Amino acid sequence: MYNVDPYLVYPKSYSAQNRNITCNMKQNLTLPLRVAFIPIVILVLLLSLNVTIYGDDALSGSNQFVLLIGGAVAAVIGFVKGVSYQEMIHHIAENLKSVTGAILILLFVGALAGTWLISGIIPAMIYYGLQLLNPTFFLVACIVICALISIATGSSWTTSATVGIALIGIGKAMGMPVGMIAGAVISGAYFGDKMSPLSDTTNLAPAMAGGELFSHIRYMALTTVPTIVITLLVFLVIGLTQDTATITQTEPMLAAIKARFHISPLLFAVPVLVVILITKKTPPLVALFVGTLLGALFALIFQQPLLALLSGSDQLSWSSGYRVIMDAITVSSSIETTDPLLNDLFQSGGMSGMLGTIWLIVCAMVFGGIMDAIGALKSISNALLSWATSTFQLFASTVASCLAINITASDQYLSLVIPGKMFAKAYEDRNLAPENLSRTLEDSGTVTSVLIPWNTCGAYQSGVLGVSVADYFIYAIFNWLSPFTTLLYAAIGYKIKQLKS
Repeated sequence: MYNVDPYLVYPKSYSAQNRNITCNMKQNLTLPLRVAFIPIVILVLLLSLNVTIYGDDALSGSNQFVLLIGGAVAAVIGFVKGVSYQEMIHHIAENLKSVTGAILILLFVGALAGTWLISGIIPAMIYYGLQLLNPTFFLVACIVICALISIATGSSWTTSATVGIALIGIGKAMGMPVGMIAGAVISGAYFGDKMSPLSDTTNLAPAMAGGELFSHIRYMALTTVPTIVITLLVFLVIGLTQDTATITQTEPMLAAIKARFHISPLLFAVPVLVVILITKKTPPLVALFVGTLLGALFALIFQQPLLALLSGSDQLSWSSGYRVIMDAITVSSSIETTDPLLNDLFQSGGMSGMLGTIWLIVCAMVFGGIMDAIGALKSISNALLSWATSTFQLFASTVASCLAINITASDQYLSLVIPGKMFAKAYEDRNLAPENLSRTLEDSGTVTSVLIPWNTCGAYQSGVLGVSVADYFIYAIFNWLSPFTTLLYAAIGYKIKQLKS
């Protein structure tokens, strides 16, 4: 089993003794390695079939059920080996208990995104970000704009499908190769996706590794920031050598934002305060809750005409304003402008929008719990440890596993879920903090999914941006450089966090 710090949901007085989740198995069962891999092989095959049939829609629920099928296969093996039903349920229950904090955080992330949209905080980030455009530094600006929007929204997909498309059009007018522009867009979008607490993958990685969200983000910055700096420098050199034409005006998009929202630098007070709370080590649930409430308050202060419009009335009342804010927090909100590109961006699913990711986590915990109960994870961990005689080899095997899942299962979420569950015990046995695993999962799982044409991420980005993976592959510098950065750190032993004794 892996550990999640109850600091997420319990007070500081929570005893250190209770921080460790332990499962006392009735049988000290170790499966032969070939048997232990049977559920994983079946799972990967079914997931590959699932993605082939459903495409992007596989994330809507069918992949989750396939995880349950994999768990059922593991359960059959367990029954044959004499593991009781009660023991499997016990492990599943302990797994689910360990991700309670992550699930609550995901719900608050959805709530926060909803109020930050209707308050104008996210639109203000987009508004000021778009004004960074400059012909000479266009490619660098692409990275910065997409990074800002992706951090604000927590979604690389939404960033590419909205501002990314606009930037592709602008770049074409400048005569730049579309693969180069797409590479800059994707690099910035995935950097923001990795570093945003609103991102589902950023929440999923520490949940699988047994870590804590903001600790994961801080530790991941050690590899992610240098990688994006190198990326920015490369694109700066490329931009300075390009013969750029006059850049397309962005006034229509800026005007559309101004027409719908009251835009002011004062709106940045909320995200700044949330960042301060996080840096002061305020519990994440508290920081997100405060951010959600302040977002709602700023909506009432700055966006009264918008709230009235969303409520369908000419004048805002207490009851109509309450309903709009609560809908943004819990269900959904959609804001239309005169720009169709912005309309896709200005949507939020609230808490309900996070249920798909929560469902994935629950099903993954079922699969992982049964695999743990029947001794499969122990067998796999022992095999990995026998090969990984050094810390570097352990990191390398994690990277290889994430890439293999991205290639075979064609899904970035599963490249975090499956290796995360399999490797957690191995890292713990080597006295390595869970942040090492969660960082490696993101550095090699999240970002490389877009480099594989048949992966859902590769297919999506290619289709949305109108650029083939082959064309943007070499220019998606941040994405293919990230695994090398994390392996370099492991090779030289730099910033490898140990478990506290």
